[in-house]
Amino acid sequence: QVQLVESGGGLVQAGGSLRLSCAASGRTVSSLGLAWFRQGPGNESEFVSGVGWSGILTYYADTVRGRFTISRDNAKNTAYLQMNSLKPEDTAVYFCAAAKTVTNLRVLDYDYRGQGTQVTVSA
Repeated sequence: QVQLVESGGGLVQAGGSLRLSCAASGRTVSSLGLAWFRQGPGNESEFVSGVGWSGILTYYADTVRGRFTISRDNAKNTAYLQMNSLKPEDTAVYFCAAAKTVTNLRVLDYDYRGQGTQVTVSA
């Protein structure tokens, strides 16, 4: 079993930055890819970014490429999402998910997911 706990959300002005963390626990977490999704009010979950188990392969949605950076520290069993140049449309609950592959864009294809952390970007 894998447990995922997100932190780092908050309220920030447009143009600001936040860094989200996803702390993972479980014996197999180092062999899993980790991804970030977000769900805004009234919207379905949206893939944001993913990183493979080694940290080498990374994937980004077009809406965040160039502004967000995903990384992971397997020694700490933690994945990070550095979010820069934030926009009001980035406002959402951000949650992480784990699976063997992070090329899937649907959260239903992931085996584990966390509860999420709220990110609010004011204009």
